[in-house]
Amino acid sequence: MKIEFTKVHTADQITLVARLAGQIWREHYVSMITIEQIDYMIEKFQSVSAITDQIRNQGYEYYLLQQQDGSAAGYLSIRADNGKLFLSKFYVSKEHRGRGYASQAMAFIEQLCKERGLSHIWLTVNRDNASSIAVYEKKGFVNVREQVADIGNGYVMDDFIMEKEIAFV
Repeated sequence: MKIEFTKVHTADQITLVARLAGQIWREHYVSMITIEQIDYMIEKFQSVSAITDQIRNQGYEYYLLQQQDGSAAGYLSIRADNGKLFLSKFYVSKEHRGRGYASQAMAFIEQLCKERGLSHIWLTVNRDNASSIAVYEKKGFVNVREQVADIGNGYVMDDFIMEKEIAFV
């Protein structure tokens, strides 16, 4: 099934992204980090106010992954970063996984890189997130280093940094 990528601009769209984040994060990350850390991270990084600030003041772009009926299957967030594209967020709702949306999203992101002259896509992924790591590796990403980032309130993000070079044809 083909999806469309709708750039997030409106307050309603931001609210939808925040709601999706809460659902997806609580379902997906509970086996990796505590519910307290999940709630803290959602409030700090994926609440309506946090997403609004990221879009308005930090150079992030959010896109909804929308099905043909208009319903949202997930979302992604990107930002240009020193000649590369930082894939900050990429989430698909559990009931929509396995439908080829990751492949469509990667093609969309790679096209944005080519249009903008960006040489690589890079991302951070929790070291214990084996399913996502496997998807990224299948899409051509390689692990380039590890990072432990203090995010406040006694929590850290223990991540791999993965990167993919974009071929300009």
